[in-house]
Amino acid sequence: MLVNQLIKDCLTCKKERPRFHYLSPFLVQTKQIAWDYAKHYASVVPGVKFNESELRIDFPNCARLQLLGADNPDRLRGIYSDGVALDEYPLIKPNLYSEVIRPALADRQGYSIFSGTPKGKNHFWDLLQSIKNNPDWYVRIHKSSETGYIREEELIDSKRSMTPDEYEQEWECSFEAAIKGAFYGDELLEAEKRITGGVFEPALPVNTAWDIGYRDDTAIIFFQLHGKEIRIVDFYSNSGMTMAEYAGVLKGKSYRYDRHFFPWDAKIKPMSSGKSTLEVAREYGIEAEITPNLSVLEGINQARLKFPRMYFDKDKTKDLVNALSQYHREWNDSTKSFRANPLHDWTSHAADAFRYMAISIEEEEDTNSELELKMLNKMDIF
Repeated sequence: MLVNQLIKDCLTCKKERPRFHYLSPFLVQTKQIAWDYAKHYASVVPGVKFNESELRIDFPNCARLQLLGADNPDRLRGIYSDGVALDEYPLIKPNLYSEVIRPALADRQGYSIFSGTPKGKNHFWDLLQSIKNNPDWYVRIHKSSETGYIREEELIDSKRSMTPDEYEQEWECSFEAAIKGAFYGDELLEAEKRITGGVFEPALPVNTAWDIGYRDDTAIIFFQLHGKEIRIVDFYSNSGMTMAEYAGVLKGKSYRYDRHFFPWDAKIKPMSSGKSTLEVAREYGIEAEITPNLSVLEGINQARLKFPRMYFDKDKTKDLVNALSQYHREWNDSTKSFRANPLHDWTSHAADAFRYMAISIEEEEDTNSELELKMLNKMDIF
């Protein structure tokens, strides 16, 4: 459906040099899902040309359909588009649309199509809630029990081999179903009342925990400690920025900082520059410490143990909570079981920063923060 819509619009668009795009989470996935369809349905157009290496179709009216992957956002910057289909949207990084795709549509007044299978109440759910009553949008939920696309016998057989959550998610488009293999699914359900407003306490200092990406995302979690409470007050992520720019982000937030925690490999000195990330950060006033080098699973366990003490700012940490809800184990098709380690995708950087935060928190820090707040309160009295 998506491919045929884009081909039709390539042929009927009246604008000069029309451009239409199809995206899925990964370029290799895009090729597997849509390239054969695109070639098949476009092949009947006289004079059409196919570029296999670019996954591009050029039509005789100078229109172009290109298939892309959301795993390389920099390749998408600077393009213009008359229409974009984002397939498997729940698995695409949320800010890709707002920061890259939406601006590409603006000057041509292009359209967007979002499609996919629900993966919990993430950014796909948020999008649905924001547009479902908007007359400018077309919304359709295709439940297998209602469409008749899948034979009843097949659905009955699927119920036998799937858990109720799996069946509801895959066949009935349920946003309520738990995400299969999610590391923090139960913890987030229990924490629902602790995702709230008023989390930030001005009297307390702010700490940061970083996952530093060199070619991909850097994620920064801003948190405070008050007694046993872990208050996650803010979250920031971006890619392709220098340490000077990240230092500017910290200064722009106007928090009173205490400690900064970097991953263990930030102390390694690249041969090219001779300076570690830790040393570069200190040049810009970020006196960071190295987080203990625990395994990924040990760090996840630390985070799960401390989850009942965590409070999240519902607005400023929305992207973090979204990433944590989607962070899940990798599925092994050959053994039909989950691998121990998480799948590396757009959620990984936020989840890694979250893990480093949990590892960095020591019990004595909690006590120090509580004492500091008491002292500040006494000062306020006098």
